Amino acid sequence: MSSPACVSRQSAPSTVARWPLERVLFALAGSVTLLSALLAAAVSPWFLLLTAFVGVNQWLYVLVGACPASIVLRRVFALRSTPYPSREARR
Repeated sequence: MSSPACVSRQSAPSTVARWPLERVLFALAGSVTLLSALLAAAVSPWFLLLTAFVGVNQWLYVLVGACPASIVLRRVFALRSTPYPSREARR
């Protein structure tokens, strides 16, 4: 016979806190923008094109609900979106 502690431990959800997709995207965009500014100052102003690319992707996410980085993060790391839940979650 199993003890109640074993049963509750098995049925308890994982306590690992996961960041939502938007938080990871925000951190990624901020990091790439800072890196781009540093490279533009130290190497070449052409690295500012990377900043423009980040901005375009942010607007793409705002308008469409997806950008290349969000698609990769969803598929590879199984991150979930807060304002744009998947179709399965809506059913």
